[in-house]
Amino acid sequence: MKTIKCDDFRVDSSIKLSDLPTALNIDTSEKKKSKALEKTREKLSKLQDKMYAHNRYGVLICLQGMDTAGKDSLIREVFKEFNSRGVVVHSFKTPNSSELEHDYLWRHYMALPEKGKFSVFNRTQYENVLVTRVHPEYILNENLPGIESVADIPADFWQKRYEQINNFEKHIAQNGTIVLKFFLHLSKEEQRQRLLRRLDKEEHNWKFSPGDLKERARWDEYQQYYEEAINNTSKKHAPWYVVPADNKETCRYIVAKTILDELEKYTDIKEPELDPEIKKHIAVYREELQKE
Repeated sequence: MKTIKCDDFRVDSSIKLSDLPTALNIDTSEKKKSKALEKTREKLSKLQDKMYAHNRYGVLICLQGMDTAGKDSLIREVFKEFNSRGVVVHSFKTPNSSELEHDYLWRHYMALPEKGKFSVFNRTQYENVLVTRVHPEYILNENLPGIESVADIPADFWQKRYEQINNFEKHIAQNGTIVLKFFLHLSKEEQRQRLLRRLDKEEHNWKFSPGDLKERARWDEYQQYYEEAINNTSKKHAPWYVVPADNKETCRYIVAKTILDELEKYTDIKEPELDPEIKKHIAVYREELQKE
């Protein structure tokens, strides 16, 4: 997997999603991809233990993508070696009545990782500039002052939301949260094949919803708004990575390797040293225990 450079997927300047690949031609077997992911996963697990002991940084992993992009299975495969006490997954669906009593970022603030832990957002704060952009009528549920109908949504509304999200991410980054955001870039044809598999395999029927087809019909709108959101919010403190998602094994490896590479840049993350006074008497403590 030496041909894959994670920085190639980082968004450092304006991008067009239609110019970026949804698949990579890698002369590597699925077995080798799986092995590469396994090794990376083991390294991440050890690093997670070290971060838990260090207790200085939290890590926020944001995953976005069209339906069937593979977010759920990616979470399962990338984080399966983690100590369960060190990672929490949050799946953000339609806001409930309690969440709608607060501003749209409130529920995301509430789900941020504790120091030493990881939070994985399966769908994220960006739903508020994606789904609501395609379906602006959803904004009315937020009961915002001055907005009684879709026609009342001001022209600069979405740009202000980008600024608010940027400020949210800047604030948490300045206070010790490492933010990494991944867009799983799936082709429309691959999504069609995955939806068909859900229909063809009885054990996967439960995953299918007729609503999936309604949203698929608005594919171009979603692509436009994803592109706009990524271009407006990929920052040094909270970068976006556009990861080819047509091949799940390749996608999972890129995400795992990117997380590992980025976290290894924090050279201050170390396991805490034992208090010198305690260390000085280790032999005494050992002797006491051996007497029992």
